[in-house]
Amino acid sequence: MFSHLKEDISSVFHRDPAARNFVEVLTCYPGLHALLFHRISHWFWQRRLKWLARFLSTIARWLTGIEIHPGAQIGNRFFIDHGMGVVIGETAIIGDDVTLYHGVTLGGTSWSKGKRHPTLNDGVVVGAGAKILGPFEVGKNAKVGSNAVVTKEVPANATVVGIPGRIITQQDKNDSAQVQKDMAEKFDAYGMSPDMPDPVAKSLGVMLDHMHAVDRKLECMALKMREMDSSFEDEALPELNDEDFKACCDEEADKSKPPAQSDS
Repeated sequence: MFSHLKEDISSVFHRDPAARNFVEVLTCYPGLHALLFHRISHWFWQRRLKWLARFLSTIARWLTGIEIHPGAQIGNRFFIDHGMGVVIGETAIIGDDVTLYHGVTLGGTSWSKGKRHPTLNDGVVVGAGAKILGPFEVGKNAKVGSNAVVTKEVPANATVVGIPGRIITQQDKNDSAQVQKDMAEKFDAYGMSPDMPDPVAKSLGVMLDHMHAVDRKLECMALKMREMDSSFEDEALPELNDEDFKACCDEEADKSKPPAQSDS
């Protein structure tokens, strides 16, 4: 039951730069406390002492703010950072080296008695507030960005953001040793990194490129029509300048400023 305790504690140091020493981690990390309670309650659950298992998990929720059903299967080196508000359902399966942040829900979307919660494979990172709902798999080393809502399968090495969850990046990494090295050198906290593409900006960029292409075609059509009919009047389109948006930008900037405090 406690054979993996040392690995669980070591995983905290690998994934939280605020961790300073063994005693601090053992006494001040609610994610670790919830995991220890779960190891015990899951042991009782497997031996059909289900009321006792549920009672222990309820005590753990009171103490840590983290709810892990004793039926959930959790692998090695599992780390819950901050922890408050995490919910892990009965049929959830979590692999090795998985990281969850506060407010994460691994929930179900049906009342069926069978498998109804997600499976997180090895190396998955789930950002704060994300909801993964349903009996599907999140692939190995995938990342789910903060506040995303995921309701369908996520391939390995993919990054999912938004509501509903959309894949914005996917890397081909089959070498597990290289993956572990990448995690050690560049761990993407909260399932995000500064260099990740913005899916909304990308979509707008594609739309603008399409509009420019349409404008060019319309200009060619207008030119041909003028050549065919000299009386054809081509109305010029209004130009968009940065000055046209300056007032809006200034207004938003003023809203973001804190109100001035009076001296009285």
